[in-house]
Amino acid sequence: MYRKIIEPRVSETDGVGHINNTTLPIWFEAGRNEIFKLFTPDDSFLNWKMIILNMNVEYISQIYFGTDVIVNTWVEKIGNASLTLYEEIYQQDRICAKGHATYVNYNLEAERSEPIPEAIRSELAKHVYEPEA
Repeated sequence: MYRKIIEPRVSETDGVGHINNTTLPIWFEAGRNEIFKLFTPDDSFLNWKMIILNMNVEYISQIYFGTDVIVNTWVEKIGNASLTLYEEIYQQDRICAKGHATYVNYNLEAERSEPIPEAIRSELAKHVYEPEA
């Protein structure tokens, strides 16, 4: 599992006092930074590999300004050229949101997907989601 701690900002708080629903996809993406680095170690957008195909968010509980949140990211499925991630956001040991994102390893210059290299596949396999029984 990859873990990212985020400090909610005032600007992310909406008029009813909780973190706006549009913020959570951004936080989920922040939790994927280490995965992005596996595919594009230099963070160069000229060499960027990870193209998002699908993302969904299930909102479970409100999140508030003033208390850090934790974004947990797991690899749910590794395909030939794509991978699906499972993600959860917690605040004060309470699950607040969960979601899935599917990415493809994409060659921008050739304009086509490419198989995920074995070295990256091996690293991703260390973070596979295993649901609690």
